Amino acid sequence: MSEKPAPAIELQDVHLSLGRAAARVHILKGVSLSLPSGEATGLVGPSGSGKSTLLMTMAGLERPDSGIVKVAGQDLGSLNEDGLALFRGKRIGIVFQSFHLVPTMTARENVALPLELAGANDAFARAEAELRNVGLGDRMDHYPAQLSGGEQQRVAIARAVAPDPAILVADEPTGNLDENTGRSIVDLIFALRRERGATLVLVTHDLSLAALCDRTIRLRAGRIEADADLAVA
Repeated sequence: MSEKPAPAIELQDVHLSLGRAAARVHILKGVSLSLPSGEATGLVGPSGSGKSTLLMTMAGLERPDSGIVKVAGQDLGSLNEDGLALFRGKRIGIVFQSFHLVPTMTARENVALPLELAGANDAFARAEAELRNVGLGDRMDHYPAQLSGGEQQRVAIARAVAPDPAILVADEPTGNLDENTGRSIVDLIFALRRERGATLVLVTHDLSLAALCDRTIRLRAGRIEADADLAVA
């Protein structure tokens, strides 16, 4: 019998608090979960439930107070900051609600940036290919301020997938977009995820968007309240 493949993401009894002294708030409270490779998971729940913090913990952008976070078999707690940044740059693509593009860089330069940091010698050629793939072949030399919100998010998505990460995480990727533009962005994210076989974790308030995932995990007050496999339900 062949061995069962390691989960793409695994959390064991993760606790995380933010803030200092009397202002410190316990955000994640004993979260444990396992996400198989290639699965799309929606994280839902009310504001303040810990969705975005959980996503950032999975992406190695927040370190838990206790517990274990493994991504692609790697214990993130065993990595120092440089090692964590290197691992994240190669294995995890991140899409934020507010794009986080470098305003002084063109679309091409923004997408090439993580590839250059990873030492790729074909960074600009790959960036151009990714921008064409998201429908921005004619906008490569435009700066973020010259692009619409939807176009900026397409650049951000191209940047996230350019290193061909095994895991793609998205935090309210349609939150700053109108309904029609948001739908096109959702379609793009899911198309790229299918095309590359990536594991997707998506934070959203939109239950119709979460319903597109294979599975939804509902958080409340820092704990998993419900976990449903929509592909089976």
